[in-house]
Amino acid sequence: MWEAVYIIEGLPRNASDIQPETVHADTQGQSLPVFGLSDLLGFDLLPRIRNWHDLIFYRPGEQSRYQHIDALFGEEVVDWKLIETHWADLLRTAISIRENKLSLVTLLRRLGNHSRKNRLYRAFRELGRAIRTLTLLCYLSEPALREQITAVTNRTEAFHGFADWLMFGGKLIGHNDPDHHEKVVKFNELLANCVIYSNACDITDAANALAAEGHPVDPDDLATVSPYITHSIRRFGNWTLNLTPPEHAPATRLDLEPRVLFATGHG
Repeated sequence: MWEAVYIIEGLPRNASDIQPETVHADTQGQSLPVFGLSDLLGFDLLPRIRNWHDLIFYRPGEQSRYQHIDALFGEEVVDWKLIETHWADLLRTAISIRENKLSLVTLLRRLGNHSRKNRLYRAFRELGRAIRTLTLLCYLSEPALREQITAVTNRTEAFHGFADWLMFGGKLIGHNDPDHHEKVVKFNELLANCVIYSNACDITDAANALAAEGHPVDPDDLATVSPYITHSIRRFGNWTLNLTPPEHAPATRLDLEPRVLFATGHG
């Protein structure tokens, strides 16, 4: 659950031009309250769920029956009355999180205490039951959505693997200091992003050089080239920080000539 919580909490603080509307996570990145919270905050939570067929599909009403997919559903029914009763509290909580007046992590920790007796927790969980059921139905009926979730989570895992490879001293952080932990994680991800950027520039230069020489460059082939390249990196070499701007801006645009982009084999 905490994986998606930290991702969702950071999204309202995002002040950049890119405003994502979808949150992807692994199996641990989903729970019923998080599904309810993400919907109120305006995000679609689309985690990769292991053993999704073991999850409960909640019926919208006791009399709800379906001709072709009824076997998917159990007998559990969404308690819409509970959601309606606490709707104002749910909205007030979501607004407080979006306006950074309340930490999502703090909220869920509070909700987790005596959760069976916590009415707000039960309301979030009930809303999450409805939202997750809809998400599971979309997951089953849309092959493109399943491919998207798998591709995004695989890409994320590849980044984490690349960052772990660059991590000096292994994954174990030797100090029991939260501030030190945060610095190590942030510096490691900063280093990983710098190396990925450098690799991407090298790939761009190589592709542009091939195109300039008249060699055909297939975009489909180029799309399979990953920037997570390790064989050219001296991980334990000399790392120097040079803040002097380069004389020439690095090439960040593919300049593939149309005549060689989709070569037909004609001379």
